[in-house]
Amino acid sequence: MDDRGDNPLTLGRIFVFWLPLAATWLMMAVEGPFLAAVIARLPDPKFNLAAYGVAFALGLVLEAPIIMIMSAATALVRDRQSYLAMRNYTHALNGAITLIMIVVLLPPVFNAITRGLLGLPDEVARLTHIATLLLLPWPGAIGIRRFYQGVLIRSGMTRRVAYGTVVRLAGMIGTALVLYRLPSMEGAWVGTAALSVGVTLEALVAGLMARRSVSSLMATELSGELLTRRSITTFYYPLALTTLLSLGLHPVVTFFMGHSRSSLESLAVLPVVMSLVFVFRALGLAYQEVGIALIGDDLDGYLPLRNFAAVLGFAVVAGLGIIAYTPLADFWFRHVSGLSAELAQFAILPTRLLVIIPGLTVLLSFQRAMLVNYKATRHITWATAIEVVGVVGGLVIAVLVLDVVGAVAAAAALVLGRIGANIYLVPPLRRLRHVTSQPPGVGS
Repeated sequence: MDDRGDNPLTLGRIFVFWLPLAATWLMMAVEGPFLAAVIARLPDPKFNLAAYGVAFALGLVLEAPIIMIMSAATALVRDRQSYLAMRNYTHALNGAITLIMIVVLLPPVFNAITRGLLGLPDEVARLTHIATLLLLPWPGAIGIRRFYQGVLIRSGMTRRVAYGTVVRLAGMIGTALVLYRLPSMEGAWVGTAALSVGVTLEALVAGLMARRSVSSLMATELSGELLTRRSITTFYYPLALTTLLSLGLHPVVTFFMGHSRSSLESLAVLPVVMSLVFVFRALGLAYQEVGIALIGDDLDGYLPLRNFAAVLGFAVVAGLGIIAYTPLADFWFRHVSGLSAELAQFAILPTRLLVIIPGLTVLLSFQRAMLVNYKATRHITWATAIEVVGVVGGLVIAVLVLDVVGAVAAAAALVLGRIGANIYLVPPLRRLRHVTSQPPGVGS
């Protein structure tokens, strides 16, 4: 079923397994710059870029509890019983998240968040409401496609994951280009509608491509411990809490941007900057499921996986650095992203501060993968809590005390928080490596 054979794990095998997943994440990373470029070329780009950034941040927070389903499915789905248990768990979680999103979209609740808490200008808040409404199918579709992608990864079919993302990207681009030509469509609405269409198509395709893997699982008798809703929750809730804390940073950062110096410019350029950084972070984010799938039952893949992570981390930092510290930065922000000369110049310093983030992402993905295999997911949650505290503390000092420009303060705070998370995870991994050579059972 999976790709953990008896052959020694080499850097070449890791690369072949990782490449389709990296391509998947890269294709998703293209979404941000593409949609930002479309929005920047429509009327009122400052307001619409800001509204799109806020709506996207709210969408990320609302989908946070479901994101780690792919890691959970990769780690836990082994037979008919575990497949059915994880599938039902995913559907229940999807339903709850969609209901919460409907409540958030109610005008009194939404106004309290956007106008009251975030302090958005009325025009940005109006654009954000419709943009967020267009994201309503997004969290549920994310949950379905990530569950089936986990099944595919567990089966060693990483190429099919990439094929599904090709469909997503095509659907997103096609929708954006069609809506771009409609005179009544605001830029922020074009962006979120395109996201929803793309990920819904990907979810449908992922389910279709996983049919062979599902048939194989349905024919497999119980091969381990019985997977119950309680045991899934024990394993999964630290992962869900991790993403909730992590993605919860987006509206927190938005709040501080709204109360910072050069607030409108910061709200406008930060989604564009983060979209560029995400292109390089994506290569590291793809590595988490690689580590989970290839470590082996005896964890004998640790050293080659660590070595591959080191090479990958250096490569992504160098790649982003070449853009951020050369004239390519101005070319990217002005001619690719479509920013004005003023906003393009405004975006360069935050980008330079964030150059190290892709390398830290690779390290974090490797650390998380090892902890998932040890079933020590609680450490992942604590690391994320430390990251959140570091980011919020950095923003408080930079924005409220030092009066730093919002986008610059956000970039510095994000780096500070991530370094804290990486450092925290070093001792637990060392202890676990010495205590056992095999992960304990689910729920320990």
